[in-house]
Amino acid sequence: MSLQETIRSRLVQLPPRTLRGGYTRESAVLMPIFEQDGQPHFLLTLRTEDVRTHKGQISFPGGMKDGQETLEETALRETLEEIGIERSRLTMLGRFHDYLSINSFRVAPFAAYLESPFAAAPRAGEVAEILPVPFAVFREAGGLRVERMFRRGAWIDVYFYRYRTHEIWGLTARIIKDFLEELQLPGDM
Repeated sequence: MSLQETIRSRLVQLPPRTLRGGYTRESAVLMPIFEQDGQPHFLLTLRTEDVRTHKGQISFPGGMKDGQETLEETALRETLEEIGIERSRLTMLGRFHDYLSINSFRVAPFAAYLESPFAAAPRAGEVAEILPVPFAVFREAGGLRVERMFRRGAWIDVYFYRYRTHEIWGLTARIIKDFLEELQLPGDM
């Protein structure tokens, strides 16, 4: 079974946890997944220092829901706006669990397969760099660092991964960790 088929079938079998309340706004991210040199990768973005929130952090393309669009439409629109990848280049694989961000936003992640080769272009002022990161980075023994932090009156685990000179942490790291663990993808994927 291909990577695309495996992820789609695992997401179909995994009913997503959805938040029914406790958030102030709705947002969505797209988890673009592609294969390069036979290895699966996530396509992540390094945010500029000019954006309003999460300056200089690594994240999936995404943002706030706009008007009556669905959360899936939000993820696709933001991907086009941030990295120039058209909806027609993506095959939607499914929705993953909702998360509550540090800003009390509901974040709905959607996995999509991106056919290679592709061209991506960072949006000036918002995206400093586009990072193709192999799944293997998140599976390396000792590659995950966990810190306990006090947030909103409770202690939580905050996850950190190192990729070259970058640190992938916070909600993005949590989504990736949960996604790879819950989908139980084989080691060669």
